[in-house]
Amino acid sequence: MSEGTMQRRAQREQPERAKRLTRVLVCAAAVPVMLVATGCSSDSGPDDGGDKAASASASASPSPTVQAAAYRTLPEACRALSKKTLEDLAPKAKSGKEGGSDDVASRASCSWSSLDNNGVKGSQFRWLNVSLLRFESDTTRGPGDKLAQEYYDKQVREVRATPGAKGLNAQAVTGTGDEATAVRYDLKKKEGTFKQQTVVVRVENVVVTLDYNGAGLAGDKTPDAAALLADAKKAAKEAVLSVTRANGPAAASGSPSAPASGRPSAPASKAPSASASGKS
Repeated sequence: MSEGTMQRRAQREQPERAKRLTRVLVCAAAVPVMLVATGCSSDSGPDDGGDKAASASASASPSPTVQAAAYRTLPEACRALSKKTLEDLAPKAKSGKEGGSDDVASRASCSWSSLDNNGVKGSQFRWLNVSLLRFESDTTRGPGDKLAQEYYDKQVREVRATPGAKGLNAQAVTGTGDEATAVRYDLKKKEGTFKQQTVVVRVENVVVTLDYNGAGLAGDKTPDAAALLADAKKAAKEAVLSVTRANGPAAASGSPSAPASGRPSAPASKAPSASASGKS
């Protein structure tokens, strides 16, 4: 091979070698970059996991809790009062009329009507009703006794706002439940003047509303309001005792027997509840 031919071949091969060398250098330079990138990626993995774990831990807050209600059931409303009490307050009542309820463990009522008909000498009418309402503790609304207290206050306000009530008087009742209020007034109807007594009691998470009224019909004398009120208070206290007994011996001897707080209830403009207005 001539010298000229060898020189031309060397000139052709030189660029090829230069290109191969350049590729090698580029690859060699890329290796540390990849290692550095890989190292950063490897270091960031555990940190990301830690952040996620911390975020999950922060979001997994404990569920709210509320104190369980003291009373879990109610007595049978028509058996909340003793036979003797019924004979005294509603002597001519044959049996109690149980109110409708889809959950007797939370809401129950019973009423008795008594008419002592003396013909031309007149008649004595009595109407007695006991309503029981139990509140369960709720994580959203609050403990049962607090809900019962709110309803108790509302019930007292509504009774005090009874339309047509004459000579209305409200007073705290001690020694019955945790708090109790008695409201009495007169209601004039075509049959005569009805003397109405309503006693509202809260005992723990239960509200007892006892209504008792009397009237002298067909010319008979109007019953004594003070005597009716005394009977109503006695019956309300007995109904409260029935609530505590229905929840076991421990409940019957516990805090529900404490004297009432005697907190005054403010008047309200709301219409009265059915238990406060139907009295004949």
